[in-house]
Amino acid sequence: MTETVRETLEVDVLFVGAGPANLAGAYRLGRLVAEHNQRGESPKLEPMIAMIEKSAEVGQHVLSGAVLDPRALDELIPDFRAGDGPFHQLVTGDTVLLLTRRGKLKLPIVPPPLQNHGKYVVSLGDVVRWLAPQVSDMGVQIFPGFPGVAMLYDGTRVVGVRTGDKGIDSKGQRKGNFEPGIDLRAKVTVVGEGARGSLCKELFARLGLHSSVQPQLYAIGVKELWEVPAGRIRAGSVVHTLGYPLKSEEFGGAFLYAMSETQLSLGLVIGLDYKDPFLDPQERLQQLKGHPFFKTILAGGKLLHYGAATLPEGGYYSLPKLWADGVLVVGDSAAFLNGMRLKGIHLGMKSGMLAAETIYEALCKRDFSAATLAGYERRFQQSWAKQELWKARNFHQAFAGGLYAGLVHAGLQLLTGGRGLRDPWRVPAGHEHMRTVQEYYGRPYARAAGGAGAAPDKLKCDGTLAFDKLTDVYHSDTSHEENQPCHLVVRDLDLCHDRCTREYGNPCQHFCPASVYEWLPQEGGGQTFQINFSNCVHCKTCDIMDPYQIIDWTTPEGGGGPRYVHM
Repeated sequence: MTETVRETLEVDVLFVGAGPANLAGAYRLGRLVAEHNQRGESPKLEPMIAMIEKSAEVGQHVLSGAVLDPRALDELIPDFRAGDGPFHQLVTGDTVLLLTRRGKLKLPIVPPPLQNHGKYVVSLGDVVRWLAPQVSDMGVQIFPGFPGVAMLYDGTRVVGVRTGDKGIDSKGQRKGNFEPGIDLRAKVTVVGEGARGSLCKELFARLGLHSSVQPQLYAIGVKELWEVPAGRIRAGSVVHTLGYPLKSEEFGGAFLYAMSETQLSLGLVIGLDYKDPFLDPQERLQQLKGHPFFKTILAGGKLLHYGAATLPEGGYYSLPKLWADGVLVVGDSAAFLNGMRLKGIHLGMKSGMLAAETIYEALCKRDFSAATLAGYERRFQQSWAKQELWKARNFHQAFAGGLYAGLVHAGLQLLTGGRGLRDPWRVPAGHEHMRTVQEYYGRPYARAAGGAGAAPDKLKCDGTLAFDKLTDVYHSDTSHEENQPCHLVVRDLDLCHDRCTREYGNPCQHFCPASVYEWLPQEGGGQTFQINFSNCVHCKTCDIMDPYQIIDWTTPEGGGGPRYVHM
């Protein structure tokens, strides 16, 4: 093949990902530069700042609950409430329920981490859509539809990012519309591509940024947006639940956020450190809606949208090193999320702002060395973000023994400022918790339908309250160019067909919330493995939870993926 000739674009600062962390960071940096020049300080700063985003439009790949703590936003844009932003609904009340299969128990006191007075029920996608034009007004060039596919290095120094080629067919050949990716070279690269991003996976491994901390722990959130008749629930109501449809051994819970009297965000968060090889997060969400509490609220309503995303919940002890020569890591990429509060937007935004202050110092000094960028770590350690994460440093880990023991440990952590009975509380990586079919069910796996050891029967979906995966994926408005290389790389297909089938019953077909991984019967017997990459909603659960760690989620051609609306 002819050697690819790539355009090189030189910038001073490159933000990778247009999520809340990077948008807040770019806005803060633009503001600092503008105020510096208005004061007439020397040297005059005129940095070229760019941001790339893999979705076709900013906000299309952004999904969160979400209840927004405005602490960081108050610092970033103090008068944001006076504008036309999507901050219409304050929280009007909090409820925490413990669910059984048919009943519920309301907690008499809402635990302090789940008290949301003064917070906002929002669509995070709408928040970033509102923030992006203001970032552009600061002189930041935002380029949607350009995924970062590889870090650029000079030895151990990061010098930028390469964007993905366009116009490659499924066999790896160039099509008539081929466009090579661009090498974006920068003095400082800020990576904020979300949880388990492919660039960070490469970066952390190459530079050893995760070598001295605990394994990161993740959860998956599956969410539906519903329109329901008025009068079912008060606008601004926030409901969190424990228990059903999760087993007591499984970490997680459900949420219902009333964005208005008629629009509800409903979701289920499940820790990706479960044992059951047949656990199916999307199916558990459908089971949740059959509970009398949710069924009463949703009856006669309409499903509007669906999506899924992963969350980094390992806490303070699972943070990677936040900087290296030429690079800073922010937001979910750096695990800025408080699992105890189920909140990370404000922490992600604060991380971006701290990164911006570090970059501003480097611009003023004209010194972009690792010694200067290390100031990001110092700023974090002196910030309220560190204080908040420190208080929840052992939270997710404390539930390794199940729900009820975890609640006791979480209570002790509240009393001891996050310490609890163990500090640090060490647990293995999430995928190591999964048990084989033999270990979990006490019988070998048999693929034949109804055979001994076959997977449990799937929930019957009625199409009005409960939906199958393909129907839900349809409501995510996911779309990829079909004739392109598969962006889900399975490094050993023989292992999938043989060992994974025998040991785990191919859990990818269950943990994927979008029916990407499918096993189909062949004529004459046997099964064939099919990857429906066009269904992928970019949650990266497969990359995280595969028991053999042989699945690599990579970025597809720019612009592909879900098109979330009000999610």
